[in-house]
Amino acid sequence: MNMTRSELRELQWAKLQHGLARVMRSNLFYQRKYAPLGHTAGSFQSFDDFACLPFTTKEELLIDQAENPPYGSNLTEEFGSYVRLHQTSGTSGRRLRWMDTAESWNWFRECWQEIFDAVGIRPNDRFFFPFSFGPFLAFWAAFEGAIARGCFTLAGGGMTSVARLQAILDHQPTVLCATPTYVHHLIDVAREEEIDITRSSVRLLILAGEPGANIPSLRRQLESSWNARVIDHSGMTEIGSLGIEFADYPEKLFLLEDQCIAEFINPSNGEPVPAGEIGELILTNLGRWGSPLIRYRTGDMVRWRNDISPKGKPFVYLEGGILGRTDDMFYVKGNNVYPSSMEAVVRENSHIGEFSIELDDSSHPPEVTLVIEPASEDGMPEHMAATLARSFQDRLYFRPEIRIVPFGTLPRFELKARRLRRVKKSPTINP
Repeated sequence: MNMTRSELRELQWAKLQHGLARVMRSNLFYQRKYAPLGHTAGSFQSFDDFACLPFTTKEELLIDQAENPPYGSNLTEEFGSYVRLHQTSGTSGRRLRWMDTAESWNWFRECWQEIFDAVGIRPNDRFFFPFSFGPFLAFWAAFEGAIARGCFTLAGGGMTSVARLQAILDHQPTVLCATPTYVHHLIDVAREEEIDITRSSVRLLILAGEPGANIPSLRRQLESSWNARVIDHSGMTEIGSLGIEFADYPEKLFLLEDQCIAEFINPSNGEPVPAGEIGELILTNLGRWGSPLIRYRTGDMVRWRNDISPKGKPFVYLEGGILGRTDDMFYVKGNNVYPSSMEAVVRENSHIGEFSIELDDSSHPPEVTLVIEPASEDGMPEHMAATLARSFQDRLYFRPEIRIVPFGTLPRFELKARRLRRVKKSPTINP
């Protein structure tokens, strides 16, 4: 449905006003949070009132769950109304639990119907989800959304990577949903097993869970190796699935603004940043009212624009997708560096398989070590470290220490890759 930006704002406001009234009547978390401001169920009259609300942070939610175990107080409905529980992967060391009512979970699945429309899913498409189905959100809503759409849907939980590749050959799926890291790992496994995945039935790779699908060098590798189109998607356990690359607009991650309100701020002072500049993404979902998030600081750094309307929808988009996370960013020689920007350099070299980044930011300047592993047991050329160091100097203006380890040394990831490790190196003592 075509709409103007003004009509979109009217739709957002209608959903927001309805949801805020529900939340203020029964949600203890937001009642306590907004009590000092004097807000009640009927006090929100404009976007100006909304813009004055304080941000919600993940740290607040973790503290709330610790003080009100096990699920916290961000629950709008009676406890018996909740039917789904998921939790974050705990990359920060603490896992956030998230509850959904049947109504909220249905909203989540409906977001996936919009996503499927955006990427051009066909009635005869067949889905394969090569991840273990557990408490992590992963692609649970996509899985159920594909079933609701009437598509053949296969779960790959409990399978080895070889078995998953065999399932692709046997069942002929056309759409693969996974993380960029895992579909890259399947390329290595296919090579070892002498399976030609360029001749498989897969035509779309819907990738999420980490930056990567919009890293040009990695994207080219994946599309060439699979002979399939890469589609970038973003979502969070606590906020929902709200970002997608429309089929006709590659390398642009659009936000489903009919299902959320997006804001962009300078993370250091909270002030809005204009289109074209990098800022932190702030989201308010507009349908997950059982456990809502209002002006939530996602920690995702993005460059936003609003000069395109895919299929008549005036949604903002994130140029280059998610650039990185506020807590992963570090500075070297005055330049801000994200793990994804380092991966963009690494993935330009076909001799490199896995890699990890060791960061000691207690030193001045920070010490960055790039640990790389060959793509195969054949190893890599002797000059690889020097060549890679020059590439980093040319692209990112610093030279990390580079350490080459044997093939098979570094861990493989099925869900989110954890390649950045903060370390503290022991000082060198001269005798």
